[in-house]
Amino acid sequence: MSVEQTDTEVVEFKGRMLMVTVLQVKQAALDKVNQALLAQLDDAHSWLNEVALVLDFPPNTDEVFIHEVVSMVRLHGLNLVAVSAASQVAEEVLIPLELGVVALSASGGRSVAKTPTAPQVTGVIETVVVEQPVRSGQQIYSRGDLIVLNSVSTGAELMAEGHIHVYGNLRGRAMAGVRGNEAARIFCQRLNAELVSVAGHYYVADDLPEHLQNKAVQISLHVEALEIQPLEA
Repeated sequence: MSVEQTDTEVVEFKGRMLMVTVLQVKQAALDKVNQALLAQLDDAHSWLNEVALVLDFPPNTDEVFIHEVVSMVRLHGLNLVAVSAASQVAEEVLIPLELGVVALSASGGRSVAKTPTAPQVTGVIETVVVEQPVRSGQQIYSRGDLIVLNSVSTGAELMAEGHIHVYGNLRGRAMAGVRGNEAARIFCQRLNAELVSVAGHYYVADDLPEHLQNKAVQISLHVEALEIQPLEA
């Protein structure tokens, strides 16, 4: 006897977060773009090789130049997935490039902040420590744990492959375990975040328990759902 499956048993929408980084191309000069990209790749370690990348061109950019940039980006091994809708690139240009279109927010993405780098030691994953406040528009990434000894503004992003510690007011976004580390946790002194995420499972501000907002908490992942607990005894 066969059992009929419903559509909801075959497919399911889940609240997982895809982190997208925007590469804004501001000058139609391929050599300069390539040099600047190489500098960014060197500064941002290997994490840019893992994220989904969206190209953002000025409107009316030459079609040939778009093809050249796409080829160059792919040669560097980056995970290029789409072009921003604001670029106004025609569909017939994108189809042969196998790229989609993504509508970005008005901010057009966030800049990658230069983070302190420790000397590379074989077998040791560095911990990034940030002493100054993290301002709106900054994005900080750590291949290990990330410790912020100050506050994090609305519009700022913290990303770490390990734990995230914020010894101040967390008002921006905090994403721990970004490469799938489900044991990662987020610790903060004051929870007022726009978004918190562990291994891709996330809560936005409206999901945060009201009685824990503006409190010291730890956030962890349990059975594919985030758990927020107070740090006070």
